[in-house]
Amino acid sequence: MFRQISPTVKKLLGINVLIFLLTSTGIIPADLLAMHYFESSDFHFYQIITYLFVHSSLMHLISNMFGLYMFGSLLEQIWGKQRFTFFYFFCGIGAGLLYMGIQYYIDFAELRRATNLALSDPNSQNLVDYWTKFGKIPLPGGFPNVLLVKQNYNEIVSSSILGGASGAIFGIVMAFGYLFPNSEMYLFPFPIPIKAKWFVTFYGLYEMYAGIENQTGDNVAHFAHIGGMVFAVILLKIWGTKRNNFY
Repeated sequence: MFRQISPTVKKLLGINVLIFLLTSTGIIPADLLAMHYFESSDFHFYQIITYLFVHSSLMHLISNMFGLYMFGSLLEQIWGKQRFTFFYFFCGIGAGLLYMGIQYYIDFAELRRATNLALSDPNSQNLVDYWTKFGKIPLPGGFPNVLLVKQNYNEIVSSSILGGASGAIFGIVMAFGYLFPNSEMYLFPFPIPIKAKWFVTFYGLYEMYAGIENQTGDNVAHFAHIGGMVFAVILLKIWGTKRNNFY
C-alpha cells in the first residue's frame, strides 16, 4: 500500500504523526505550535505554518491523513513535488488567514468595539457595561479598570486556537474535484457512486452552512475548510490547470 504514496505525501504523513506524538505526550506544547488569533499575546508568525501539523485527537489526525493519502499522491504525480508542496502550504496558510479574517470581522467584532469604547472612554458606565457582557476573568473586588479590560480581552481572544491540516486537505479535495470532476467516488456507507464535482460542491455547501450556523459545542473550524477550498481555486485559476474528464 505504501508504495503508492508519493514522496512528499509520505513525508507530510510522517511529520504529522511525529508532531502528534510529541504534542500528545507533552514533549512539545501543542499550544506553542497551534495558531492563535493575531491580536493575542500568544500569537507568533510561525504559527500560520506550524498549526497545520497540530491535531487535537487521534481521530482528528487519522481523518486528515486519510484525505491526504487518498487524494494527495495523485496530485503530486501530476504536478511534481515542488508544485504540490507549494499548493499544500498555500491552501493551508490561506485557510488560516481566512479563518482569522472571519474572527476579526465577525466573531470578535462586537467584543473589539466594546473594548475600544471602554478603553477610549473609561467612565463607570462603559466599564460596567463592558464587564457585564464580556467579563471572563475574576474581578478582584471593587470596580473594573482599564488594565482589567485589556487582560480580559486578551484572555478571550487567546482562547481561540486553530490546529490541524484540514485547510490544506480541503484544498487538495477541491483540486481533485476541479481536475477530475466526473470521477466517481463511493462514500461509506452509501453504495451509490457520486461524481467528484458533486461531492466537492455538497461538502463545500455543508461547511458554509455549518460555519454560518455555528452551533453550540461545534469546535470545527468550518471557515478554515472553506478557506482551503477558496485558495485552491484561486491557485488553480492562476496556474490555468486543465481539467480531465472521467465518465
